[in-house]
Amino acid sequence: MNRQISRLALVALILLSALIVATTYWQTWAPGSLAAKQDNEIQRVAQFQIRRGLIYASDGKTVLAANRAVKHGNQTLYFRRYPTHGFASQTVGYSTQGRSRAGIERDQNAYLTASNANLGTIFDKLTDNLKGTTVTGNNLILNLRPGVQKIAETALQGKCGAAVMLNPKTGAVYVMASSPSYDPNKINSDKGYASILRSPSACPGSTSALLNRATQGLYPPGSTFKTVTAAAALDSGKFKEDSPFYDPGYCVEYGKRVSNAGNPEAPETFGHVDFLQAYEHSINAVFCNIGMRLGARAVIDEAKDFGFYSEPPIELPSSSVEPSGEYRFENGGLRLFDDAGQMDPGRLAFGQDKLLVTPLQMALVAAGVANGGTIMEPHLVKKVTAPGGSKTVAKTKPKVWKHAMKPSTAATLNKMMQAVITGGTATGVQIPGITWAGKTGTAETNENGVYDAWFIFFAPADHPRVAGAVVVEHSVGGFGGAVAAPIAKQLVQAILPATSK
Repeated sequence: MNRQISRLALVALILLSALIVATTYWQTWAPGSLAAKQDNEIQRVAQFQIRRGLIYASDGKTVLAANRAVKHGNQTLYFRRYPTHGFASQTVGYSTQGRSRAGIERDQNAYLTASNANLGTIFDKLTDNLKGTTVTGNNLILNLRPGVQKIAETALQGKCGAAVMLNPKTGAVYVMASSPSYDPNKINSDKGYASILRSPSACPGSTSALLNRATQGLYPPGSTFKTVTAAAALDSGKFKEDSPFYDPGYCVEYGKRVSNAGNPEAPETFGHVDFLQAYEHSINAVFCNIGMRLGARAVIDEAKDFGFYSEPPIELPSSSVEPSGEYRFENGGLRLFDDAGQMDPGRLAFGQDKLLVTPLQMALVAAGVANGGTIMEPHLVKKVTAPGGSKTVAKTKPKVWKHAMKPSTAATLNKMMQAVITGGTATGVQIPGITWAGKTGTAETNENGVYDAWFIFFAPADHPRVAGAVVVEHSVGGFGGAVAAPIAKQLVQAILPATSK
């Protein structure tokens, strides 16, 4: 009798194992190839029989993506609804029956549909299938701070631009705002989708609100890039914080004058300055000369140490994350290139030439200085929980991405970025009781008197807990210190009390 029971148990175990293997294959590895078959109507219907996991903000209460049940004959289908409408819309993305997916909804689809390879998820899904109950996906809890994200979106309202703020020690992304935003609930409507696609009047010639300007928007960085040039200069050993310079208001490159900011006929002139003062007052002529002395290759190599020419590893589809670097127009589009011989080292050094960057990358530049030269991988997902939130399926751990510069160089740059706020181009954003650090940028565009206004920052300067970047496109006559820096100030003031908890 015992032998028969043992044989029966063995057969049952083999059958169960086979069922697990088959379920694992079809639910975990096969969906990718099945999804590629656009004519597979069964597959298209089946995906809406799954109750997708919820997406929450960092508080675990603010629901960014939920479901609505719709009876279709004897079936119940689940379609997405977005209770917060335009909140972090480009980051959260959408999942629809008509227009597929975007953002986190697309990148984290495996977790949201319980198709990931986590053993606990596999058994939960197997149990649901055996019981004949609705398969429910895992929930995502993001690092986005709803209150601070809202402040960023409000500050950018009516403008085109972006703001990113993260923890420089862990890489957790607290803010990722892109303006203009859109309501993902309208995506599946032809009329609503058409309105979203229209280029907003605030940024003529630009792309639609679907563009995540924080990770896809490519802008000349202007003087914020002087942070990278300064790191290259200090790392090279050829320059120190007190290295002397003379500024006549311009530098001469290829036989032509490259002037400081201000009226080209009467540019700012600072005379005798040291390196810290040149950074503090954002003197183009000094950085132009530094760039020519270092050479474009040295500056670009330093930029690569910060992550330029690479896509920052973040939980978004690769198609919505652009690398930063030197670009040129080719065949009607932009193409990244790395030929230092085709670069202008003087203009490159102060963030012009053919240099284009994303706000996320510039936030990581600030984070690298704040974290002693080490850049952590940015991440939007705090953790993944099982349906109901009773247990954690996966938790994102901090991971090093780049070693951007020597710790001593980061310490010097910390001091230089503090000087920008205490006595330089951003004195208007001082915060009582908080010593913080930043760098302004006012990048030239193709229009006279129209700039892309920048500010990168971290705070507090002595023990950084946040770092970030703000860019405002097509600012008429507005410099970074007057347009972008005040938005950064609002974010720092809003988040610092919370970060200590």
